Amino acid sequence: MARKWWQDAVIYQIYPRSFQDSNGDGIGDLEGICSRLGYLKDLGVDAIWLSPFYKSPMKDFGYDVSDYCSVDPIFGTLADFDRLLEDTHKRGIKLIIDLVPNHTSDQHPWFVESRAGRDSPKRDWYIWRDPAPDGGPPNNWMSFFGGPAWTFDAQTGQYYLHQFLPEQPDLNWRNPEVRAAMYDVMRFWLRRGVDGFRVDVMWLLVEDALFRDEPENPHWQPGMWDRGRHLHIYTEDQPETHEIVREMRQVLDEFDGDRMMVGEIYLPYEQLIPYYGTPERPGCHLPFNFHLITRGLSNWTAENLRRIVEEYQASLPAWATPNWVLGNHDQHRLASRIGHAQARVAAMMLFTLPGSPTWYYGDEIGMVDGDIPPEKVQDPAALRQRGLAGDQGLDPGRDPERTPMQWTPFTYAGFSTVEPWLPVNPDYPERNVETQDADPESMLTLVRTLLVVRRETPGLREAPYESYKAPKGVFAYLRGRVVLAALNFTAEPKTLAVPPGEILLSTYLDRYGAVESTLELRPNEGVILRLQ
Repeated sequence: MARKWWQDAVIYQIYPRSFQDSNGDGIGDLEGICSRLGYLKDLGVDAIWLSPFYKSPMKDFGYDVSDYCSVDPIFGTLADFDRLLEDTHKRGIKLIIDLVPNHTSDQHPWFVESRAGRDSPKRDWYIWRDPAPDGGPPNNWMSFFGGPAWTFDAQTGQYYLHQFLPEQPDLNWRNPEVRAAMYDVMRFWLRRGVDGFRVDVMWLLVEDALFRDEPENPHWQPGMWDRGRHLHIYTEDQPETHEIVREMRQVLDEFDGDRMMVGEIYLPYEQLIPYYGTPERPGCHLPFNFHLITRGLSNWTAENLRRIVEEYQASLPAWATPNWVLGNHDQHRLASRIGHAQARVAAMMLFTLPGSPTWYYGDEIGMVDGDIPPEKVQDPAALRQRGLAGDQGLDPGRDPERTPMQWTPFTYAGFSTVEPWLPVNPDYPERNVETQDADPESMLTLVRTLLVVRRETPGLREAPYESYKAPKGVFAYLRGRVVLAALNFTAEPKTLAVPPGEILLSTYLDRYGAVESTLELRPNEGVILRLQ
């Protein structure tokens, strides 16, 4: 069968608030993204994923949607979106948008009507429960953002469920009217021409029908994350979720053009893989594989990464497409976690493994976590946890990985003409696109070159993965026995026995040419070798 575009697409995530401000209000917008499409085309990405731009009170910066079928004025208009979509497609780039189906804003008309009274026609569109006998929450479920996952509504005398902020009430996906309404939202955007969706918190869409208390986590200790005190057997990965995912897939399949979805799913492999569905009953095209983040970055060694990759490869059915992620808007920056030298090796690994990789904006110039003073913190999760703790705290939450894109060495890094919504990282005079564009050995040059090599080397797009023996500290693998990737995860030189071949690329960007039988890897060096 012919390969689909998404089976080896390089997906580039844009956090719209932080990519490019076009109107001088300090917040990125759709027109700003449109103005930077030439950069993305030159970079070599195949698809753009936009984090939410829908109308929203911005309690969680767009993940609290008040109208799924409009654009928030902060970001522009529907006409701006249509122009962005058209210009993206003209450049041969696909456009994926965020779908936030688990919850809405408490200002969404659906919830306003649901909250109006117990006899409201939309009461069952959300999850309402009577108080416990003591008047407290119905059960012990906890929010991702701290505190109980229930908020009491005095007007109607019941609690409503919210796995995130109280301003983000959970929809009741057991209600067929909710499903039909959300599938119509999907059709609205698919008719406009979007190429797919990244589905937010896909694994959380359904909760236990009996609302049972979750068991205690025996490994939890005071001072750890509140939600970690329980094992989430009743609020995550419920069997009915897979039925919903299959229905979403059916909506996508109503449209031509190989529309697709990526699912945000933080689960172990044995629970993640079933989200693909089966050939007879297909599910999510690309259930996000976050294991390089959740298990890899905390133990950044060749041996651990090989284990993660090969466990995943062994778990996948033959027809399923792998995918890989090293950063996003909820995770600290790659270069901050493993350093700039290893970030180059990580990029080579990400773009040479089989399947579809996702790249986070700014990682191609090695952006690091921003420096966010306590008084500048914006992240609602961090602010809520501060309030629950009863002090100001110092944790900036997810703000450090969301700072403005660094385009130039000039004021506000070329992102805006005014002070941005988050502080620009102080290193922008040295670390920015303009400076790295002129540097033949920069991180930006490396990523651009990697994507050229990826496009022009068939073995890196379609050939299967095969393990390759390497010394301690080196992760090496074959792609179809025509390409060898050798990655040194140490600060010491390493020697690797290899078949005769030609160096296509080094992360040092300073050597090419023939190799006979031995490949000498310098500290923190990755090499792509085309075999004879």
